[in-house]
Amino acid sequence: MPTDEQLAFELLRRSDYGRVATSMRALPFLAAARHIVVDGKILLRMHKGYGYHQACIGSVVAYGADNLNAATARDGGQWTVQLVGVCEAVEPTNAELELFGPSPHFADGELFDPVYLRIEPQFATVHTLRAGHDRLLQYTL
Repeated sequence: MPTDEQLAFELLRRSDYGRVATSMRALPFLAAARHIVVDGKILLRMHKGYGYHQACIGSVVAYGADNLNAATARDGGQWTVQLVGVCEAVEPTNAELELFGPSPHFADGELFDPVYLRIEPQFATVHTLRAGHDRLLQYTL
């Protein structure tokens, strides 16, 4: 039986984007980020122009991703993942850059300027939502 952290990493590999949560000037915020899973850590790519990375670096952050907008009962249900850990700035290797794939060209009309962060999870949670048998039959008929 996989641990929550192992299951979280497996599920994160099925999605490309999630949201990082921390606080900036004592106010909470969420920011979208591209993620990859490497060696038990989460690497993020964000747009430097927003400045959100400055609030993340050196702080405890939460990172979450899900398939809530794409999953149906036919493909096994819906899931959410949340990881919590300290965030640090990193320079990704060439192999890691390839895993990220191409960057967007623009972010809110500005040229996309990537910044890379790493989260070493201290704990992970996974939640799943599945239809009951009766509900599942409605989808398959």
